[in-house]
Amino acid sequence: MEALSQYLKSTTGNSQKRSLPPLEDWQPEQTVDMDLVIKANGEWWHEGRPLTRQSLVDLFATVLWREERNNEIEYFLKTPVQKLRISVEDVPLLINDVGIVEEKGDSWLEFTTTTGDVVRLDAAHPITLRTYLPKNDAQDSDEQDKDAVEQEQIRPYMPVRNGLTALIGRNTFYHLTEIGKLTEENGSTILTLRSGGQDYQLFMPNH
Repeated sequence: MEALSQYLKSTTGNSQKRSLPPLEDWQPEQTVDMDLVIKANGEWWHEGRPLTRQSLVDLFATVLWREERNNEIEYFLKTPVQKLRISVEDVPLLINDVGIVEEKGDSWLEFTTTTGDVVRLDAAHPITLRTYLPKNDAQDSDEQDKDAVEQEQIRPYMPVRNGLTALIGRNTFYHLTEIGKLTEENGSTILTLRSGGQDYQLFMPNH
């Protein structure tokens, strides 16, 4: 873990300003598995333990890579020499903040992930609602895991970069309902959000 951290720092540079390496230009031939799991709640776990060093998580997030083959999605930490295959329970990024930014006479909804990505609500980065059904691979899981597999959840998501998607955290989504406008139409609740002079609508589940 430390060796990978030092290697990435030397590869991506040590600038104080966050920058993303040119992952699309890296074509490593070697692929290995890494015991790293991004949990459905956004936590990163390595070898059964949570990664508590946020600086390390932020660094690894800069080299997150997604590939889709035969309708199966795989995630990696990608370096110039190898791809480290990791596990992702839901999506690899988590949005935990949203604010309103004024620019050239327009107001934008600007979202920030826990690992430093910033993205605005626009046509290329819409919010969508979809069903998340936790997997229950182990029959004898701990009590803390059992509650998570009881029922499916409707969750809000947003594309960020390189095909990577972020889950919008619960508190952030509640804030969106306060920022936006809630209306009723044909028995459905609609959340209308305005960003960059455009309106975006989400049809909310009524359960």
